[in-house]
Amino acid sequence: MEGINPYAYMELVAGQLAFMDNKADVETALEELEYLYEIMDPELQDLASDLMSKLRDTLKSFDAKS
Repeated sequence: MEGINPYAYMELVAGQLAFMDNKADVETALEELEYLYEIMDPELQDLASDLMSKLRDTLKSFDAKS
């Protein structure tokens, strides 16, 4: 996983989550995080799972507004 810091990416997404105001941004972040999950160290996977859950909940809220 050279050149990619999954912890830094998760930190970035977590910091931006409250400001994501469209479904496409949330979907993109979730897709990228799901990709990183497959290649990240196991000790980071719990953190990633929590963040992915929050992203999925945010997607559900966009669907509920539709």
